[in-house]
Amino acid sequence: MFEFLTLKPEVFGLDISDSSLKIAKLEKNGKFLSLASFGKTVIKPGVIEKGEVKDEKALTEIIKESLHKVSGKKLNARYVIVSLPEKKSFLQVIQMPKMSEEELKKAVYFEAENYIPLPVEEVYLDFQIVAPVYDHLDHLDVLIVAFPKETVDAYINSLKKAGLNIKALEIESLAITRALIKNGLSPHPVLLIDLGENGTGLMIFSGYSLRFTSFIPISSKQFTKTISDALGVSFQEAETLKLEHGLSKKYKIKMKNGIEKEIKPGKIFEALLPLLTDLTKQIEKYLGYYNTHVFHEHFRQNGKVVEKILICGGGANFKGISQFLSLNLKVPTELSNPWTNILKGSLQEVPELSFNQSQAFACALGLALRGIKGK
Repeated sequence: MFEFLTLKPEVFGLDISDSSLKIAKLEKNGKFLSLASFGKTVIKPGVIEKGEVKDEKALTEIIKESLHKVSGKKLNARYVIVSLPEKKSFLQVIQMPKMSEEELKKAVYFEAENYIPLPVEEVYLDFQIVAPVYDHLDHLDVLIVAFPKETVDAYINSLKKAGLNIKALEIESLAITRALIKNGLSPHPVLLIDLGENGTGLMIFSGYSLRFTSFIPISSKQFTKTISDALGVSFQEAETLKLEHGLSKKYKIKMKNGIEKEIKPGKIFEALLPLLTDLTKQIEKYLGYYNTHVFHEHFRQNGKVVEKILICGGGANFKGISQFLSLNLKVPTELSNPWTNILKGSLQEVPELSFNQSQAFACALGLALRGIKGK
């Protein structure tokens, strides 16, 4: 067989949210991987709202534009793996009797009706068998994921009109866990918090699989606006304060008129405390729900829901947020490393994309990983 007949098409990852579009493409560099192309394009309000495409034509043009202005190598690939909005998904791990794969395909669709709050004929449904950490099960754990057809079709239309061939569509949380969980295995439950511009995604990963997801309408943008309103500074100045100074430092800032203004210790923390408290309580609520609905878990130990928390997303760079959550949730909390399955050794960034910048690219990098590994 000639080698050229077995060549696989190049694939890149495309992460689409309400407010931005992110691109990542990886390439093989010896035994390891490297970042070949990446980019971010702002999506204007009204194009996508709460995960629903409202203007297919506008989204098509934004996709076309973004393909031409990536950093790094020119993007010639036309095959893409695209994220679908977490808030529109239905995800559940269910138990099924042991059976052949062909039998399972038929049985899952009947069983899924008990978990999906929409008629099965109105959703796109997919599933995968969750491999056990210790192979002693008398049943199959099956991860099912469903999306409303109406939601998905709008993304498909825009992508095709932009001249792209869709290799796969994937829920955001699956892409994020692929990027953040080392070798796709965590012996103990891990909570991943995606603190994004328009909301916060919660994901619990255990063993070889995502186990639970939820969405909280508390966003990085809300934190910034709260600082802006409380201190009487512009949104951009508030964003800088959030990233550079965080929750408790005493510092001076220079206003637009050139006058320096001293911020008292704890001023930002005081302004943000109601939001931070709400975020913590909602995380605790979902952890409590998970802890009482984990009949499918066979390897959780010590009664703990999670052993560790990882934060990603653009809001992860909010200085002091990891320490605050660690203290209040009483679980070790740290920034994620989106490069853990890409770069060799302990490397956490590349010259083109710093560690902090890469927090917002966790989903795109996870999609790109699937593209280059083919699974």
